[in-house]
Amino acid sequence: MTDQLKKYLFDDHSTRVQTVKLGNAWQTGLAHQHYPECIQRLLGELTSAAVLLASNLKFDGSLVLQLQGDGPVALIVVECSADLNIRATATLREGHAIPADGTLQSLLNAHGQGRFIVVLDPNRDTTDMQPYQGVVPLEGDTVAQVLELYMRNSEQLDTRIWLAADAVHSAGLLLQRLPGQGGNAAAGHDAETESTWERAGILAATLKPAELLDLDSDAVIHRLFWEETLIAFPPQDIRWWCPCTRERVADMLRILGRDEVESILSEREHIDVSCNFCGKPYRFDAVDCAALFTQHINAAQDGSQSLH
Repeated sequence: MTDQLKKYLFDDHSTRVQTVKLGNAWQTGLAHQHYPECIQRLLGELTSAAVLLASNLKFDGSLVLQLQGDGPVALIVVECSADLNIRATATLREGHAIPADGTLQSLLNAHGQGRFIVVLDPNRDTTDMQPYQGVVPLEGDTVAQVLELYMRNSEQLDTRIWLAADAVHSAGLLLQRLPGQGGNAAAGHDAETESTWERAGILAATLKPAELLDLDSDAVIHRLFWEETLIAFPPQDIRWWCPCTRERVADMLRILGRDEVESILSEREHIDVSCNFCGKPYRFDAVDCAALFTQHINAAQDGSQSLH
């Protein structure tokens, strides 16, 4: 089954295993966003990576991962909430050709000024936690390598990640060595748990990108760890979600003002607006635009009358 995150734990509690497989949610996200294949792949890999990492958040809020580029690609950004709602988008620079064989480094770090940014954005309504932002140079040849370096150097967590994406699926596998917890020696880095970590890494390294995309998560785990004893946790559903609505776009047009909207309509039959994040299009013709301001005036008058 796709659009799920699945978590496992080795029986000595020293190593975490997670898989993600996106199908419907990923295709929903791409429905209004049309990118070259190499950009689509990078966006999909970062999306699965965000799900794998956000699932371990200990607060109510979101994880935002950004690849900020100085080449043909200006930005790739993914947001995943603690309850695994995702959205993702990419911004390409105008006038820059996107080569079919474009790589992470050639597309985003052409002049050595690319950055990888991690943002922890807590829900201000439910927690007093302050937002956090980490910024590091864009090091690594793949999205997985960028994340592994960040987790090891900035979070001091040994993490291995395998990612793959195409137009149909986005998928990933994560291994993470858990730190010792109190007096629980089994969770520490003794000889036994060191062996578990090394063995898990060797087994997972045999996984090929095509297998991540073609096999379901259960098949991937069985193929890699069929001889291991794993503790399985309930799967978590993932969905694509963007807060854009026609009403929000209408509010934006009202802010532009009647004169500006009418000026635009004098040059074309309708106004087309696409969400900057998910690409969903919204169209307003002359009748729609007239109603925006008529409704706004009527609402204001009703509010004024209610004060008397």
